[in-house]
Amino acid sequence: MADKWTGGHSSSILCLNANTEGLVASGAERGELTLWDGGGTPAGQVQLPKADDVTSVVFSAHHPTRLYTSHGETISLLDVRSLKEPVERFNVNEEEINCLSVNETESFLAAADDSGAIKIMDLENKKVSRSLRHSNICSSVVFRPQRPQSLVSCGLDMQVMLWNLQKARPLWTTNLQECDTEEDSTQSAGQFFNPPLAHSLSVASCGNIFGCGAQDGKVRIFRVIGVKFERELEFQGHSLGVSQVLFMPEAYWLLTGGNDGKVLLWDVSSEVGKQQKSPAKSLQRRKAQVPASTKKDGKLNKVASNEHARVLPKLTIEHGEKVNWISCAEIKGSKRALVADQSSSVSVYPLPEP
Repeated sequence: MADKWTGGHSSSILCLNANTEGLVASGAERGELTLWDGGGTPAGQVQLPKADDVTSVVFSAHHPTRLYTSHGETISLLDVRSLKEPVERFNVNEEEINCLSVNETESFLAAADDSGAIKIMDLENKKVSRSLRHSNICSSVVFRPQRPQSLVSCGLDMQVMLWNLQKARPLWTTNLQECDTEEDSTQSAGQFFNPPLAHSLSVASCGNIFGCGAQDGKVRIFRVIGVKFERELEFQGHSLGVSQVLFMPEAYWLLTGGNDGKVLLWDVSSEVGKQQKSPAKSLQRRKAQVPASTKKDGKLNKVASNEHARVLPKLTIEHGEKVNWISCAEIKGSKRALVADQSSSVSVYPLPEP
């Protein structure tokens, strides 16, 4: 059974984030932003200007009292010690922002919006240093841990992209639909009508492994190797779109949330962890072991897909409501999954220890 955190919002919660000190922020429709202590009691509330929906909340890893929020086309920086007017406001996006990410050194902030643009803010100089672009709504953008100049993004154009801030063009791009077509020419008709629009990304703490959740119900795991990435693993546990993916801080445990009302916990460490020491060498070894007839342009997509069809969730939570956001926090000494849905409360579930 989930604990419910109530009394912080009057409308649907759209986003969540937790800082290193156990404080949780939630953003909701109509400009509502709430801070919660670890016990689920509201510790502060603010109504952001114009009552635009609060679509993303991100604590600084460098300064846990700083909270970046997006509402409408605006980014606001708040000080959680005094939750009043925003400390600073940035208006650099032209359409509604869907996702924010701040790099580990808090030197850059990325804001992805409905126009497909990703605005990169230089936080020291307080100006846009880069404008990156998808051809459709950009739904998610994430800086890679341990690599403050590198980020990944995905969107409703079905593209997943790897960027470096020194370049305006992506280093590497994968189209999820083309991947699937290559992988299986006898794709079911359902795939055609339910294309893999990419909704959410999360990068593991190693910085090289990242997961993507898409509208076709699949989760795809990629590995970054140099200036490109390759698909490592693919599995399906949701019957509808995967709205959220989140790597937990340790090991390779991944939480996913879907439009089917399920929250699933996956342990992919046996599949990706074994190659962590020398990804390039082990990839070559793996390619050498694959019969030539299964290769397509040097890709292992079909083999990987069939081989890993056995990946099963470690934990299944029948949440029951469409999942808007997932976060993870340590509460009372143990890990908890925090889930936001169409309601005005936060659901809190205990998680097993790695």
